[in-house]
Amino acid sequence: MINNDVMRRVRYIFDFNDAKMVEIFAQADYPATVAQLHTWLRKDDDPAFIELTDLQFSLFLNGLINMNRGKREGVEAPVERKLTNNIIFMKLKIALNMQAEAVLEAMDLSGFKISKHELSAFFRKPENRQYRACNDQIMRNFLKGLQIKVRGEGDSEDEDKAV
Repeated sequence: MINNDVMRRVRYIFDFNDAKMVEIFAQADYPATVAQLHTWLRKDDDPAFIELTDLQFSLFLNGLINMNRGKREGVEAPVERKLTNNIIFMKLKIALNMQAEAVLEAMDLSGFKISKHELSAFFRKPENRQYRACNDQIMRNFLKGLQIKVRGEGDSEDEDKAV
């Protein structure tokens, strides 16, 4: 998925305002501005749209982790320069302090069934023979289930356009 889409969905799910979004970036020591934020949140076909880089989105996710769980003592979380859906999924899971059961519950809410073993394959190292790449459909269903869980609403056509 496109980083901007995931960030828009996370913002919608948790009802983050501009100040909160800037604060999340600040938690990872990134000085994002409201103007910058607005260019990232625009729709892809908007002429003022700017694509959120993997580095910037990694900083946002690290900021979300720091905000929800507190900064780690000692070594800072790595800031990936290249993100995959697996890394995004893992960082969201960590930020939201979700155990496997909670992730599976969110997936069930979206109408997408997945086993605990399939889920654990997404969080393995790529070198592991059990590793499985997380495709866009899995990520969309996780975000949709999270939306239902947090906001108590499904993903209708109109919400998809607004997110």
